[in-house]
Amino acid sequence: MKVTVVGASGFVGRHLVMALVARGDRVIAASVRSDVGGAAQACDGADAVVVLAGESIAQRWTEAAKRRFWESRVERTHALIARFAQLAAPPNAYISASATGYYPTSETATYDESSPPGDGFLARLCVAWEAAADEATSSQTRVAKIRTGLVLGTDGGTLKALLPLFRLGLGGPIASGRQWYSWIHIDDLVGIYLAAIDGIGGVLNATAPHPVTNAEFTRALASAVHRPAFLPVPAFAPRLILGEGGDIAILGQRVLPERTLANGYRFKFETLDGALTDLLAKT
Repeated sequence: MKVTVVGASGFVGRHLVMALVARGDRVIAASVRSDVGGAAQACDGADAVVVLAGESIAQRWTEAAKRRFWESRVERTHALIARFAQLAAPPNAYISASATGYYPTSETATYDESSPPGDGFLARLCVAWEAAADEATSSQTRVAKIRTGLVLGTDGGTLKALLPLFRLGLGGPIASGRQWYSWIHIDDLVGIYLAAIDGIGGVLNATAPHPVTNAEFTRALASAVHRPAFLPVPAFAPRLILGEGGDIAILGQRVLPERTLANGYRFKFETLDGALTDLLAKT
């Protein structure tokens, strides 16, 4: 298969490209940030296009930053797909990243792919992002949207940032610790993208079947590195550093991959302990 990956140099993109190459696919890397027209041309004749591009939200959410989040996800998606009409052979599949930030935050509710969106900035961003991706839908092109939770890997994402602190015994629960973390091992996230490339369309939650609270996550990670984790992080700290973006750490959603499972995907890592054991064995 010919697979065009937009955002191939990022954390998820690197792992996806390695998996595609390992199974014999031809991978074309493209950047919608530097050249929308060139990225569109790279999609010509592709069996699948995977779009992972987007400004990192791991920064202080100023109004300028939020505009960049929107432009990099929504406006550039519109611009890319608008050029598909000029292609000799539009792609057979368009797979877009999205996020579990689509759903409302709650300590008590459970969400799956059929649940309605929230009304905060991140939810509105995800709704607009997915709507832009849907513009690729045609008689030739199917669309899949991967709503991704907290991705665990040792070479990128949250776990990479947390490991040095926890190994020094400086970890601890954030705020109440009751907020849900819907997590996924990087290998399972790549597996879900491969399943979408190979034929599954629509919305797929990329979250393991067993979410955990922040307190449970903290205990599991501390245990995995054989260190205590007694230093609580007050709610104001993430907000002080990240502004509105700090709510990601202190609020959460319990998100289940109901449709992902119903479409036949089988997780390699269903439990957090198993995922951490595998990842830390590689460090």
